[in-house]
Amino acid sequence: MSASDPKFMHLRAVLAAAEPLGARVALGVPRLDGTLCGGLMRGGLHEVFAAPSHEAAAAGFVAGLTVRLGGPLLWIRQDYAGLEFGELAATGLLELGLDPSRLVLLRVPDAASALRAAADALTCAALGAVVIELTGAPKLLDLVAYRRLALAAGAGGVTVFLLRLAAESSGIGGAETRWLLRAAPSEEGEDWGRPVFDVELQRNRHGPAGHWTLEWSCDDGVFRPADRGAVVLASADRPSQAAMAAASAA
Repeated sequence: MSASDPKFMHLRAVLAAAEPLGARVALGVPRLDGTLCGGLMRGGLHEVFAAPSHEAAAAGFVAGLTVRLGGPLLWIRQDYAGLEFGELAATGLLELGLDPSRLVLLRVPDAASALRAAADALTCAALGAVVIELTGAPKLLDLVAYRRLALAAGAGGVTVFLLRLAAESSGIGGAETRWLLRAAPSEEGEDWGRPVFDVELQRNRHGPAGHWTLEWSCDDGVFRPADRGAVVLASADRPSQAAMAAASAA
């Protein structure tokens, strides 16, 4: 389907008409919430990329976001994901503050099945969120697929997370936000510290990008700043490293 196709143009018009966006959920970090115009958009499409060897951190970050959103959670993952990146453990989710009784785990054979299952699930407004865990760069995940997911999320009021493992950002601008996740060290002297995430907000449809170190409070279900400040970039679509280099040179 090309950008000039009537169906594509109609889909674009419907998405444009959907503004202004729905309610936002504060994450607990004032500067980050301010960058997100009040918090994470409910009923939107959000994309989270795991840096190489940081897949568990990306999954943990997404789990934390679903805790903030509340409601039942559908997690869709491909069959072999457990062999490649580890299984989702009920005890681990409980340690993060996510009640496993909220979670419905669906295994599918491939990316096409995952997207079809998500499309069906997004018609159920009772869900709080849907996580679509995809490995690599499936060809069918094109701009049209992003738009369809975003439209379905907005229509049903269900938040969608595309959790991307072993993949690099293509720069496709269909998601409300795009994040790059790495694990960060907990405080010194802690044998079992709180999870800490190195979070790079690479795309923010309604504001600037930025870079934070966030600590997740498993007991309170809220993020807190774990750094001495945050770098907020000038452009939502500008690569973060380039923006930081330009700011340093100025």
